[in-house]
Amino acid sequence: MHHSRLCALLIDCNVPDIDDAARFWAQALGRPVDMGHPGTRGNYRMLETPEDEPIVQLQRVEHESRVHLDIETDDIPAEVARLEKLGAQVVTRLERWVVMQAPSGHRFCVVRIQRPGFPKNANRWE
Repeated sequence: MHHSRLCALLIDCNVPDIDDAARFWAQALGRPVDMGHPGTRGNYRMLETPEDEPIVQLQRVEHESRVHLDIETDDIPAEVARLEKLGAQVVTRLERWVVMQAPSGHRFCVVRIQRPGFPKNANRWE
């Protein structure tokens, strides 16, 4: 048995300045940039996250700009196996997460627990 839930929306930005992109999205979404968050570093910027809402993080990337989802889980291998049975494919296995591709062609990541209160609002899988 394991749990998983929607964790984050990541805005992948192919831009020279991640701070310009973060300012735009902070104003567009009404979520200030959280410069004190440990996830705000290098090519990453976190927006303030209200309790019980998914994280919004921006990351500077080399591929085309897009939005992707993160699914957080207490058992990454079990969640990856569950998603593979649904038709998703592993793209890359990294040290702390797995990049996958849905049958629809959308990329997403399976990550360790990121948000407080887990497993509140999480699905329980046998």
